[in-house]
Amino acid sequence: MRNLIILLSLALTVSACGVVPLNKEIAEADIDIPPIPREFRAAWVATVANIDWPSKPGLPVEEQKAEVIAILDKAVEINLNAIVLQVRPQCDALYDSKLEPWSYFLTGKMGKAPEPYYDPLEFWVEESHKRGIELHTWFNPYRANHPSMKSEISENSIIKTRPDLVKKLGNQGYYWMDPAIKEVQDISAAVIADVVKRYDIDGFHFDDYFYPYRDYNDNKDFPDDDTWEAYQKSGGKLSRDDWRRDAVNTFIKRVYDETKKSKPHVKFGISPFGIWRPGYPPEVAMNAFDQYSVLYADAKLWLEKGWVDYWTPQIYWEISNERVPYKPILRWWTEQNKENRNIWVGNYTSKYQPEEIINQIKATRDQPGASGNVHFSMKPLLENRNDLSKKLKEQVYQEQALVPASPWLSNDPFLLKPALDIIKGRDGSIALEYSLDSPSPVWQWVIYKKIDGAWKWTILPGGMKRCVIEPAEAAKLEAVGVSAVDRVNQESKRIAYFINK
Repeated sequence: MRNLIILLSLALTVSACGVVPLNKEIAEADIDIPPIPREFRAAWVATVANIDWPSKPGLPVEEQKAEVIAILDKAVEINLNAIVLQVRPQCDALYDSKLEPWSYFLTGKMGKAPEPYYDPLEFWVEESHKRGIELHTWFNPYRANHPSMKSEISENSIIKTRPDLVKKLGNQGYYWMDPAIKEVQDISAAVIADVVKRYDIDGFHFDDYFYPYRDYNDNKDFPDDDTWEAYQKSGGKLSRDDWRRDAVNTFIKRVYDETKKSKPHVKFGISPFGIWRPGYPPEVAMNAFDQYSVLYADAKLWLEKGWVDYWTPQIYWEISNERVPYKPILRWWTEQNKENRNIWVGNYTSKYQPEEIINQIKATRDQPGASGNVHFSMKPLLENRNDLSKKLKEQVYQEQALVPASPWLSNDPFLLKPALDIIKGRDGSIALEYSLDSPSPVWQWVIYKKIDGAWKWTILPGGMKRCVIEPAEAAKLEAVGVSAVDRVNQESKRIAYFINK
């Protein structure tokens, strides 16, 4: 926050500031303030196998909370603006759920609540929003068990309560719900709807796991003969591959539509495998992995239809990779974006050196139609591995950025202008007090300051309605402005004043 000090105490206002707002003596100015940068800057926080959080199963509650704070403080430090938190890695819950058991990765025993009790997701949302960080929940819609779980499967796991809906894959320990069964779709849709309804999340997210990768099942086909035969007996005419894809398509559209009826501002994103099919675009090798025919994910269709609000293809290869080249793949995805959704690339940040990731961020910025990056995962950022965080902050994330807007999620263009009082303190400081008379809640405030002919900005959480500029900086202040940002990241009109010396 540099010299912009947030004061929450009314007592400080009375003691440090004058009585009459300075801007009552000066006219509001028509000032041309340059647009603030827009870029989604996020990291995945994976809970499966305790990749990112908590650091081990059964970690004491206070240590779990301390790790949350450390992650979020690091996000603020390096100017990230969102976290994507995995809350359902295997038909379980890292939050208080009446639908699925507590996660082994949280407490060390599936079905066991935290002791002392707290709701981790509630804590994550509260602490994220205090810092102006968006919190997106990440669901695995079909995986029922991951082999990294070392406790017994609880009695209320779907593996035991509805074994008819679940398939055991090979001998590695994977269990997978059958995506083509209507009840499976109902169960996962209900879990998502429950979280959207009860928690003040900003978005939610699926990754690339639809039908499983075949190596999870000893390179055999998904074991759904019974479901397929039932479909055929019912008069179904689709081929087996198209039937599987149709099941996933139906679920994706359903989740999107239901969320927009429940909480329209909650963004839905998908992070599919990085390429749609071999040969798309032509620069991609013809023997590359084919998610369309293996995962039964017709990712191109979902983007074309606008069944998502943001699109995060996992372009997990180096820029120099000749078989699956970063820049042509990204360009191709932007060309499929018929409904103008946000495209925020997924990057394999834990695999590559900082210089590669920095170059990928720059390549994303250079591509029209792309506006952000999501890092897998938070761990190398938190550790500052190979000076990664330091270099990101110095070279590409020097200043804060607003999340790109999703105007299709709101009928309100958010054109109101805030009210602003500018109060000069006896010590030479300047206090800004601002508000917005709007039915739409304020998610963030943007404070603009012009010093030495250049504009600077600071993004503050919506609950912080007052800030103070210290005397040394206030003495150089030429102009100030304030705008509000709503839950779909639309910026209001700006109010601005020249400051009389």
